[in-house]
Amino acid sequence: MTWTSLNPWVATPEIFLLCAVCAILLIDLFISDAKRSVTYVLTLLTLGVTAALVVSGHEPQARLGFSNSFLADALSDYAKLGMILGVALVLIYGRSYAKARGLFRGELFTLALFSLLGMMVMASAINFLTLYVGLELMSLSIYAMVALNRESFASTEAAMKYFVLGALASGMLLYGMSMLYGATGSLDVFTIAHAIQAGTANNLLVVFGLVFVVTGLGFKFGAVPFHMWVPDVYQGAPTPMSQLISTAPKVAVFVFTLRVLAQALEGFAPDWRGMLMILAVLSIGLGNLTAIAQTNIKRMFGYSTISHMGFVLLGLLVATPNGYAASFFYVISYVLMGAAGFGVLMLLSREGFEADQISDLKGLNQRSPWFALMMLFTMFSMAGIPVFLGFFAKLSILKEIVNMQMVWLAVFAVIFSLIGAFYYLRIVKVMYFDDAETDAPLSACIDMKVVLSINCLLLLVLGLMPNSLMSVLTEAVQRSIPAAF
Repeated sequence: MTWTSLNPWVATPEIFLLCAVCAILLIDLFISDAKRSVTYVLTLLTLGVTAALVVSGHEPQARLGFSNSFLADALSDYAKLGMILGVALVLIYGRSYAKARGLFRGELFTLALFSLLGMMVMASAINFLTLYVGLELMSLSIYAMVALNRESFASTEAAMKYFVLGALASGMLLYGMSMLYGATGSLDVFTIAHAIQAGTANNLLVVFGLVFVVTGLGFKFGAVPFHMWVPDVYQGAPTPMSQLISTAPKVAVFVFTLRVLAQALEGFAPDWRGMLMILAVLSIGLGNLTAIAQTNIKRMFGYSTISHMGFVLLGLLVATPNGYAASFFYVISYVLMGAAGFGVLMLLSREGFEADQISDLKGLNQRSPWFALMMLFTMFSMAGIPVFLGFFAKLSILKEIVNMQMVWLAVFAVIFSLIGAFYYLRIVKVMYFDDAETDAPLSACIDMKVVLSINCLLLLVLGLMPNSLMSVLTEAVQRSIPAAF
């Protein structure tokens, strides 16, 4: 290994983030609980500098480092910005919530940053070993965050379920990768792709490995039938952790999927397209139908996430750069929508009260017309109602499905989107037409209220001009995916 092949500067944001989280870990040891806001501010500064390093290091050409196991390209850069935004929103929205429950500790911030580091490594990794290291760093950090409230039986149970099923899925993913290594003799994404194209790979072994890899990816997406953990973990975890699981990791898993399926295994697209189609159809159908029966809103959001990930899989199974770009647009949109939804729940929560039932939103318009409107924007966007961001996210996916002559699949997705609109509109009905059960004021920091308002307004603004975001993400995908061949 030479300094030229090492080229560590391609990972400058990750190196800075690692050094910063180690420094925060040490500094926090000498900070009392009364001054824990110092750790909070340092964490947000770290996120800001990391984002600035990603932007400043962005170049049109892809850059390789660490002996061709790490790739910094347009796809990874924009994905990292989405992840950083997702983690920042978790910390901002969860500040008051964590303080009221004794969770405002150094572990919350360092684990969040370590999970982000894992996500960023996943986004740039083009070697299966590097991909797996990033995945495990992200996953182990989130497992610990779910169990952060040690006095809560529900949180501990959720963490155990998540850990056991996650370990099983990681094992399957690793087993599939080992099969691909045996079939091609390489762990490098591009080398595997070239071996498959050249016909030197063991095709039977590749197909077996593909099944295990898709199973592992299905679990990370929370797709049916690998969805069992999603509603239980969303309900049992503290709300900020539910928000984290719902948003930033989905971007990381999306890029992970592109690296493995669209780049390494592009030659077996007919095989994995069929698998993804089954996962997508089951996820959209079961996710929307089951969400209708929920009274716990966090559990409802869990099933809602399953259905949204079904749409992401629809874009992936198109297996074209435009389809991948539509899925990328959908994932980034869902980061904003999911963060806004959980943000309103944390705004309604207070010490001794957990806003996790749909009935807890009764009469929100009487208590706070502004935030009732913000929640309405969020629900309309998730339901895919026109002029909101979620509508154009779904439309972009459906457009690519129709272009691939799979009209029946697009019709199926539209029908179940209409069914799914029921449980989103039910939230609006509860907020505007039911009487409030309490007149307690919404107690939250001003920074949370401002950021949450901007977050929700973006769902409308970006919905009015979706091409501004879509064109950037499309260009990033088109520049990155063909680079494999």
